[in-house]
Amino acid sequence: MINCDVLIVGGGPAGSAAARKLRQAGADVLVLDKETFPRLKLCAGWITPEVVSDLEMDPAAYPHRFLTFQKMHAYFKGVHLPVPCVQHSIRRTEFDAWLLERSGARHQHHTVKQIERDADGGYVVDGQFRGHYLIGAGGTRCPVYRSFFREANPRATELQTVTLEHEIEYDWQDPDCHLWFFDRGLPGYSWYVPKARGYLNIGIGGMAERIKASGVDIWDHWNHLVSKLDKRLAKGAKYDPHGYSYYLRGNVDVVRVDNAFITGDAVGLATRDMCEGIGPAIRSGHRAAESILRGTPYRIEDVTGGSLGGGLATKLLDWAFTRGAGAHSAAA
Repeated sequence: MINCDVLIVGGGPAGSAAARKLRQAGADVLVLDKETFPRLKLCAGWITPEVVSDLEMDPAAYPHRFLTFQKMHAYFKGVHLPVPCVQHSIRRTEFDAWLLERSGARHQHHTVKQIERDADGGYVVDGQFRGHYLIGAGGTRCPVYRSFFREANPRATELQTVTLEHEIEYDWQDPDCHLWFFDRGLPGYSWYVPKARGYLNIGIGGMAERIKASGVDIWDHWNHLVSKLDKRLAKGAKYDPHGYSYYLRGNVDVVRVDNAFITGDAVGLATRDMCEGIGPAIRSGHRAAESILRGTPYRIEDVTGGSLGGGLATKLLDWAFTRGAGAHSAAA
């Protein structure tokens, strides 16, 4: 049996953020993940200045691809809005591996199948690993959610997003981010996100139930995006897209059960204006670690704000995507 103070299931941004803060305080931490890092991770890879700040990250010292956008181009039903900004892109395969290694925590490749409580109140995973505390950071299909939180926090199907995307090597010429909202009735948006040194991510995402009800398959929206990009931004690019789904922030009634905590996409914390999950994952990981270290309540009411600042744009996109479904108490 391998023992530790804190057992973290999931080595992505939420798990790595929690692990680093715990290790900095001297806790013995073990991270389990079903993937071997570096791993392929589908994600547009857009990160906000708040993510950089929360991670105490020095972009100049970051050893991998890091691109800063000085402008984002938003398109609403044919209207083009160039928006000055400071936003960033990374490649998740590099970013996640760097975060996990930087955490200083022990990590092991392991697919979690069963989690049990022992007589001393600890958590035992598959009879092989034991921790006094347990943090679930394993994404939408997190086994910690399944074992301890599913009944208290059932998934709100109206808040499920579905995406298709692909990240490719491509000699892009336009260094800005482009976003198309509600194009051809899509209840979501599509994107062109360049990455430093010749990588490009394109994708499409929207609310799963509304896409299904529209009668227009998400692949039709994908083909429309590819056709659009082939005319100007990504001529001749070849794609092999894959899909995944996750949940936007809804009512989250229980985030701690005894010494088990739930974070990030495992609990469904993505923002409701831009469906951004990296920032809320990192902030919730930090909160879980602080609760363990300080013995304070684990609270995430204000973890999921608006990626666009919480103002009118946030409120309008929240309504347009979700139509008021699954009200939540997060601060904007």
